[in-house]
Amino acid sequence: MTDQISTDTIIRARGLKRTFKTRGGMVEAVKGIDLTVERGRIVGFLGPNGAGKSTTLKMLVTLLTPTEGQATVVGCDLRNDPVGVRRRIGYVAQNGTTSPEAKVGLEIVSHAELYGIPRAEARRRGEELLGAFDLDGVWTRTCGSLSGGQRRRLDIVMGLIHRPELVFLDEPSTGLDPQSRANLWSHIRGVRDRLGTTVFLTTHYMDEADSLSDNLLVIDHGKIVAEGTSADLKSRVRGDAMTLTLRSPDQMPGAVAVAQAVAGAGNVQSEGNVLRFQAPNGAMVLPGLIRDLGAAGIEPIGAEVARPTLEDVFLTLTGRSLRD
Repeated sequence: MTDQISTDTIIRARGLKRTFKTRGGMVEAVKGIDLTVERGRIVGFLGPNGAGKSTTLKMLVTLLTPTEGQATVVGCDLRNDPVGVRRRIGYVAQNGTTSPEAKVGLEIVSHAELYGIPRAEARRRGEELLGAFDLDGVWTRTCGSLSGGQRRRLDIVMGLIHRPELVFLDEPSTGLDPQSRANLWSHIRGVRDRLGTTVFLTTHYMDEADSLSDNLLVIDHGKIVAEGTSADLKSRVRGDAMTLTLRSPDQMPGAVAVAQAVAGAGNVQSEGNVLRFQAPNGAMVLPGLIRDLGAAGIEPIGAEVARPTLEDVFLTLTGRSLRD
């Protein structure tokens, strides 16, 4: 790359593309994306199915060679030094890598030896990591005897055994129950906070992305369409979602007129005696809205204000749900 890269930057990609040849012709899965990830952060990478998310991830972890573009990952050129990239990153695949019949300790040591770590050191590191991930006492158990949450944490332990500066977590909590997911989230935060490891996370769960990520990248149709903090992205959605329940459907025309005049209501929808619309700073305009409705002889029997969610952001940016 021709321009200087900050020492705080752990991933930097410019013009990264990937084209596949199919029976129907050439398909451009990733269309020249630019992205930057700073050290010591948890970055959420979001995109609906077919958006290019998985292809981008596979390029960054050297499982696919870019068709065009350049990238530096942990100081190594993605094209010219893929082995250097692999030595410096951890990768936890969506489906995991452990064998159900294998002993936990043997899996950890065998994985560590692939990085040239001596067996004694591998055991010391492995037991230390197992303790940090609340997996004490499982060294001699088979991987298949662990619960889903325990096994997912074991996958992360193996991804961290060689002490990478950057770890990629591909859909880490898929298939886990809510309690196990919440527990896993605390451990992922610990990867950043206790170990100082940068985390690049793909997920299909909006609450997971919102809770964990310091920064978010959204990809759609092979291009990065948005990036920023969760709060930054939510601010792109016009206004809060407001719901008024009226005493009678007959009051609806007057309520719509007041909402538009007082709250600058947009995207107005009515059904029966329920009025839904968007308004900037909903919590601030609500008292004045109720006052003016009362002055017009309209008495709401219910009112709700909801801040935009990441799902709202995603629908605004892509026109579809994250799970579509």
